[in-house]
Amino acid sequence: MLALGRLDSISTLLPDTSLFIYMYVRKEAVLSSQIEGTQSSLSDLLLYESEGMPGVPLDEVQEVSNYIAAMNHGLNRLKEGFPISLRLLREIHGVMLEKGRGSEKSPGEFRRSQNWIGGSRPGNAIFVPPPPEDVAGCMGDLEKFIHGDPVNATVLIKVALTHVQFETIHPFLDGNGRLGRLLITLLLCSEGILGEPLLYLSLFFKTNRDQYYDFLQHVRMTGDWESWLEFFFRGVRETAENAVATAKTLVALFQKDALAIQENLGRAASSAIMVHRALRAVPMGSVSKLVKETGLSAPAVTNALKNLEGLGIVKEVTGRTYGRVYGYDKYIETLNEGTELPLP
Repeated sequence: MLALGRLDSISTLLPDTSLFIYMYVRKEAVLSSQIEGTQSSLSDLLLYESEGMPGVPLDEVQEVSNYIAAMNHGLNRLKEGFPISLRLLREIHGVMLEKGRGSEKSPGEFRRSQNWIGGSRPGNAIFVPPPPEDVAGCMGDLEKFIHGDPVNATVLIKVALTHVQFETIHPFLDGNGRLGRLLITLLLCSEGILGEPLLYLSLFFKTNRDQYYDFLQHVRMTGDWESWLEFFFRGVRETAENAVATAKTLVALFQKDALAIQENLGRAASSAIMVHRALRAVPMGSVSKLVKETGLSAPAVTNALKNLEGLGIVKEVTGRTYGRVYGYDKYIETLNEGTELPLP
């Protein structure tokens, strides 16, 4: 809880919290999808969002993009005062599987057939979730638990138990892992522990992937909730501390680069500062996109990018001679941590 409190307070440290959230949400989307086997990287996603770039793995990037849309839908509904409910979970799931892979697997609807985890059929599966006719009842009980019935658990215990129970019920045909991880952040926001969606556990779960799945299964087979809680709380603490450290790193980077621009570029500094600010908001873009973002002319943006490239702040990422795209190199590198790791 102390680590979460420090994380919640970084809004006072950051010049614009929304910029940090914008990129952190994208990192989470990439990591959560990678746990499910998607190979799309953060750079792939930024290229896709920036220019709809050919050459990126379209189906996989679409899956990550859907996750972002689903996350934003859920967060917006919470801001409107909508409670965490079965209706909201179905809505979020519908957005998550709306396009691309999984769109044929009943988006937004609880499953009407049996699923299983591992193996080729229920008979040799690692785990078989409840039969379809029991899903609505199980989810109804979970909804009651989230709202304090039969007992009002402390928030972190409630979040930890809800995650395991959701994954155990496995109420949808596809997307259960991603939605179950997203539910952690939604619950922390809805319970008022976080004012902004700043905690995402997918990097911790990806780094400790075997342990993560072992603990989920151990709870199901033995009822050992305490071991899972210790693992989950360690993940919350480490993730919150890492997020604070990342925020501090980014603030220092922005300040250092802004100072380098002012000290080295003379009259050209004003245009370069405007492009630098635009790339702080979205750290990858083409000349045409940056023209729209800054209001500068295309020659002014081109010159600013050349100057920023000379200072080592931006780097061209496509290798093309036309339609070039530039990335805020150290910013992307900082946020890339963990997204380029192979699965253990």
